[in-house]
Amino acid sequence: MTPRPTAWLPWAAGLAAALACLGLQSQLYTGQERTVTTVFMFVTLAVSWNLIGGYTGYACFGQVGFFGLGAYTTVVLVVHGGLSFWLALPAAAVVAAAFAALIGLPLLRLKGHYFAVATLGVAEGLRELVTNVPRWTGGGAGVTIPSTGDRAPTLWLGNDGFYLLFLALAVVSAVVVALIARSRTGYALRAINQDEDAAAAMGVNTTWVKTVAFGVSAALTGAAGAAYAFQQVTIYPERLFDVNITVLMVVMVVIGGAGTISGPILGAAAIAIVSEYLRQHFTEVHTLTLGVLIIVAVILLPQGVVNFVRDAVRTRDFFLLANVRRYRL
Repeated sequence: MTPRPTAWLPWAAGLAAALACLGLQSQLYTGQERTVTTVFMFVTLAVSWNLIGGYTGYACFGQVGFFGLGAYTTVVLVVHGGLSFWLALPAAAVVAAAFAALIGLPLLRLKGHYFAVATLGVAEGLRELVTNVPRWTGGGAGVTIPSTGDRAPTLWLGNDGFYLLFLALAVVSAVVVALIARSRTGYALRAINQDEDAAAAMGVNTTWVKTVAFGVSAALTGAAGAAYAFQQVTIYPERLFDVNITVLMVVMVVIGGAGTISGPILGAAAIAIVSEYLRQHFTEVHTLTLGVLIIVAVILLPQGVVNFVRDAVRTRDFFLLANVRRYRL
């Protein structure tokens, strides 16, 4: 198939955005830099969830399990193995991917809410496992990763270092998912999302394709968890396996546009920035306000911002689409 003449435009836009984020760092003070770093982390998480939840259509409610697994893999390797964080980071991604492939073989046979509940149960099981092996993980009391002094295999990166690290993870995640989406595997994932039985009848190895998507999604999430653990230094199971992290991933993808490349990125940036603004200016009701805004956004644009704009551009009638959406309400 001959590539379109404008196929390079999304890549150019992505490169420009990444370079802009590099330039932005020098313009931020400490608090702002930390906020943007958190945005990059959630971009990574939303993009990775979109691969299995958006493209494949399997709503994984246990994605936070891979996040925590990556974090505690880093703890074991750095604290007990004395390994450098730069070696523990890819190792955490591999462990998360291998675990996802192992549990994916039986779980991916489930569909709909059965799959969602099953993955949520896996995440809760991992949390209980971590809590009950304090010798390796610190248990409920938490564990501290050595990041200063002679005992530290890798010195703490500082705000500037973690800004660059999470930016790199966000860029790598977006590139990996974009390459998969534009490959034969990506088309197979879309076919599974539309009609899995028909895809299998057409010769798609649905088990293999779903397992690959699940494993890659877990690897990216596990890498983010590893970086987060080293950034926080002291971690606890409740924080690393908090189901609200998965909920945020899902909401970011839904608002931005599931099954698209830019949708999760825009959704993650919007939700993280609005959440931080509300937390600073509306301390008492910021959670309620954010929830109301999310509900309104989902009702008005159930297909997500990116898909809405794409439909509007294709029909060349923004006002017509807006009116149709209003009348439907």
